[in-house]
Amino acid sequence: MRKQKQQKRRNLNKLILFCMLPVLCTGCGDRQIVKSQAEQTEITLSWWGNDTRTEYTLEAVQEFQKLHPDIKVKCNYSEWSGYEARSRVQMVSATEADVMQINFSWLSQYSPDGTGYYDIEQLADYVDLSNFSEDMLAYGRRNGILNAIPIAMNAETVYINQTLYEKYGLSVPEIWEDLFRAAEIMKKDGVYPFGAASKSVWLYFITYAEQKSGKSILTSDGKLNFKPEEFQLMLELYVRMIQENVMPQVEYFDRLNIDNSGYGGTVAWVSDAMNYLGNAIKNGNTVIVADYTAFSPEQSGEGWYAKPATLYAVSVNTDHPKESAILLDFLLNSEEMALLQGIEKGIPLSTSARTYLEEEGMLAGLQYEAAMKMESNSKLSQIDPFMENTEILSDFVDACNDVLYEKKTSEQAAKDLYQQALEILKN
Repeated sequence: MRKQKQQKRRNLNKLILFCMLPVLCTGCGDRQIVKSQAEQTEITLSWWGNDTRTEYTLEAVQEFQKLHPDIKVKCNYSEWSGYEARSRVQMVSATEADVMQINFSWLSQYSPDGTGYYDIEQLADYVDLSNFSEDMLAYGRRNGILNAIPIAMNAETVYINQTLYEKYGLSVPEIWEDLFRAAEIMKKDGVYPFGAASKSVWLYFITYAEQKSGKSILTSDGKLNFKPEEFQLMLELYVRMIQENVMPQVEYFDRLNIDNSGYGGTVAWVSDAMNYLGNAIKNGNTVIVADYTAFSPEQSGEGWYAKPATLYAVSVNTDHPKESAILLDFLLNSEEMALLQGIEKGIPLSTSARTYLEEEGMLAGLQYEAAMKMESNSKLSQIDPFMENTEILSDFVDACNDVLYEKKTSEQAAKDLYQQALEILKN
């Protein structure tokens, strides 16, 4: 069905293109010369990702150029670290791509007043914004200006190897103390109830402190709302979890232990569901999306945060806003891009793209279940870029180790971490 639709569309495009080719009469009898190629406008597109993402995006660009033979797209892509470093230079020197995949934190970094990227609402004649709710578009606004459009949403999520838990006669954990009870039973075999990377642990423990204190880490205007006491809750939770074998130290977290049932679960982004749990599933385990950990099931979702997985933006310096907008609409809303991309970047927010995937039976699996868990919980809040700041994350890990190895008391380490957070927020 999909191939038939695409072939029909290609044939129609060829017919339209043929009819529109200008015919130039030379004045030599009935002889006619057909212009072979229309003049093209060249624009640039940049993204980051693995080989799979690169392959399907390049294929999508080819499809786009068939649909729009007057537009030539030059592609720039790399893995994340190289892309981030290059983008930093390009944004400072105003040499960024016309259309670009961006990280959520870049909005505050490069467009604090909303003028760092093109106002996409000025391109609404070419980009179908009706595919997105205002709540979703709000993630891409700075100072009320629509700087970017989110491709999909992301949230830290609890994944549990149900097969492993059942082996030990345990139910899926719902509350914090369930993890400690599981550790008591699993530790005889050297198994941890869960393990996670440092950023996931940091965000997970923010959740704990917010639930226990009833305070959010930041105020609504981005000021630090935690006091040293809330940071102390996080540090003491970390030490207790390490000492009672709930999880390994973040420095020793090894994703392979998810594959071989060394960890009973993990906390990871929606977009990382299959990257983290795919091999465990292949090995015959039933992996489920658990409720967001809380002190009671009714509290599940409080203190948890969501953000755009990635976004697309248009350069404020582009010389070709119309053509860039046409490409942007294709990347977000077209059937061709939707079917090629699938759910690799997350479950698309575009209603059109999601409809195409649903018609093809492509909305299924662990990542889709995680996305549905995220979308159905109204308690999740919008993440602030500070919470993903690499400097505060490093400071948190150092503070945890200071307490774990008794270099500082939890009270002193928390006071120091509080001061470090204040300094970072001032910059």
